[in-house]
This record gives sequence, structure tokens and C-alpha cells, in this order.
Amino acid sequence: MDFVKTFTEGPFGHGLIFVVLSLIPIVNPLGMAPIFLEYTQDLDNPTTRRLARRVAINGFFLAAASLLVGPFVLEFFGISLAAVRIAGGLVIAFAGWRLLNQSQDDARERMASVSAETAMSRAFYPLTLPLTIGPGSIAVLLTVGSNIPYEGAKAVLDGIGAIVGIAVTCLAVYLCYSRAEPILKRLGRNGVTVVLRLFAFILLCIGVQIMIEGIRSIPALAR
Repeated sequence: MDFVKTFTEGPFGHGLIFVVLSLIPIVNPLGMAPIFLEYTQDLDNPTTRRLARRVAINGFFLAAASLLVGPFVLEFFGISLAAVRIAGGLVIAFAGWRLLNQSQDDARERMASVSAETAMSRAFYPLTLPLTIGPGSIAVLLTVGSNIPYEGAKAVLDGIGAIVGIAVTCLAVYLCYSRAEPILKRLGRNGVTVVLRLFAFILLCIGVQIMIEGIRSIPALAR
């Protein structure tokens, strides 16, 4: 217990645990597995695993860049977190709306002509950004990155812990995405359709909620 307490109170453990606990509920790898399955339902297992691995790797670099470089980029271009939330929430809401209103015939027709190369080209957009690492995750990482003092040994350990936390989150993404079909296979096609529609609606709500939070965070409206 003393070791656990020492680890969690230390800068490395604090950064790791804080990032994991902040990202996992937002990224929601298990909840996003049906969405990933919708984009890969007619691909063979090796291609699906390769695509899941690419999404996890892309997600790691995108999240790490948001943590380490994001605050400086936003400051350079004069972009606020409110703008990031509103724009990203709009993209997520659109993706959820499209999946929610997509028929099974449309999905099968769309995926029937998709080759492995075309599927891999979608690894970054939309599968990584914004469906996996979206504006909510980026906003959290920008906030964490803005609070790292970037000086001293504790800051270095805190930053390294945060990077390891991102890696742990992306590993969870890979495990859930690469096993999306076996996880959902027991539900059957109709069950998967129901789950997909449910999470598509949740995705739409998440996008709208992120936009609302972005609007509320506008300084002129927050007063």
C-alpha cells in the first residue's frame, strides 16, 4: 500500500493515472468498438487488426502532439479551446447523425467496394480523428499540457507519465477495436445493428454536448 501511495503521489504516477482516468471515459474504446466495426464489417481479420493498430498508433501521436505541442499551436494561431470544442463537436455530431440514419443496405453497398487500401486511408480520418481522439480528448490533453511547467525534474517525470498514460489508452483502443467482431458476434446481426444505432445516437449526443460546452466556455457568454 505504501508503494501504491508513493507511486500515485509521485509526478510520474500522477501524470500516468490522471491521463488514463481522464481519457478512457472520453475515448471509450469499448463503446466505440461498434462504430469501428461498422467501418470494417466486410474486411478480413488481418486487415481489420492492421487498421486497428494504425488507428491506435495515429491516436497515440495525435494525443501526444496535443499534449506537448497543442497549447503552443493554439496560442500561435489565437485559437481558443471553445473553438476547438465547437468545431470538433460539430464533426462528431455529423458522424453520429450519418451513422444513425444509415440503412443496412447503404452500409453494405458502401463497404462492398472498399478495398484494404481504401480502408487504411480512413485510418486517420474519420477513425482516429474525430471518432477515437476527438475534441473532448484534445481539450483534456491541451489542458493537461498547459499545466505542465516544462522545467525541473518533476515536470519531466509528470510529462513522461502522461505520455505513458496516452500509450495505455491507445493500447486499450487497439485491443477493443481489433476484437470488435468477436466481442459483438454473440449479439447477432440484429443485435449489432441495435447496438450500433444506440452508440450512434450517443455519439450524436456527445457531439452536441461538446458544442454546448464550447459555447458556454466563450468568455463573453460565461459572464
